[in-house]
Amino acid sequence: MASTEVFVTVAGRQVRISSPEKVCYPAVGITKLELAEYYIAVAEGLLRALAGRPMALNRFPGGLDGGSSFYMKHAPKSLPDWVQTAEVVFPSGRTGHEVCVTEPATVLWAVQMNALELHPWPVRREDTDHPDELRVDLDPQPGSDFAETVEAATEAQALLTELGMVPFVKTSGGRGLHVLARIEPRWSFIETRRAVIAFARELERRRPELFTTSWWKEERGARIFVDFNQMARDRMLAAAYSTRAVPDARVSMPVRWPELPDVTPEDFTVRTVPGLIAERGDAHEGIDDAPATLDALLEMAERDERDRGLGDLPYPPEFPKMPGEPKRVQPSKARHAD
Repeated sequence: MASTEVFVTVAGRQVRISSPEKVCYPAVGITKLELAEYYIAVAEGLLRALAGRPMALNRFPGGLDGGSSFYMKHAPKSLPDWVQTAEVVFPSGRTGHEVCVTEPATVLWAVQMNALELHPWPVRREDTDHPDELRVDLDPQPGSDFAETVEAATEAQALLTELGMVPFVKTSGGRGLHVLARIEPRWSFIETRRAVIAFARELERRRPELFTTSWWKEERGARIFVDFNQMARDRMLAAAYSTRAVPDARVSMPVRWPELPDVTPEDFTVRTVPGLIAERGDAHEGIDDAPATLDALLEMAERDERDRGLGDLPYPPEFPKMPGEPKRVQPSKARHAD
């Protein structure tokens, strides 16, 4: 009879994994234990992405093909005494405690909880109201391909560098790319989102055939949407090295800029990434070395408002109505109402 539990150790902490032979990714046969071993193999880079950050878990109790899944934002009451939490404020104004990674073993606990995706906030537990990471989510729309997303990321890199930032890039695990830059934790979520909107508008001005900032899908066309709302409070991207809920057990993978034109998202899976890390190291090593200021982007936002009459853009539908936000009415419906 197969063992019903094993104990795995990372950084001196032993973590129980029940049902280690349970298949999490049926299409490729990856088990719960193999997933735990993957996270041990990438622990250094994973901790660089997650350390000190509140985190939501995308949990699949029956595995990827096992029916229901759900996002767990609030930390459960039955936490091991070594798993830490951080208090966060949600858009509703209510507070809650989310699991916070302070050591690699916390991620193994998440595996035990059947989490297939790890979604950290862009803040640290010491100050959960001021992001320390600027996130640019490049989301290709129907009709665009990964090569165009790579081109968009390269444009984003050039503009961020021009603004004095040090950008890093990773695959999303899907068709998109995430461009990240560490920033000083001096600005609120509202200010940081405003900076990303200004950044996205400048990209759109420079390359209107490539970029769109339209929140409404009917207006985007076959372009790359810069999802500025991923910088809003309680909106999260998958962490670097997090697995994704896709059949081939793909990973959100950091890559170096010179490598980017030659990669595809399918290159990076639970079974390929540990060997790549052993060979090449973590492409995001050094991401914490040079936090940048948002002053130039916020000045750009002020010019947009003053000289071009460009104010805020719509928030996600679950948010309360925000000050200065335009109406959340789909353009075709608004025209129909007129």
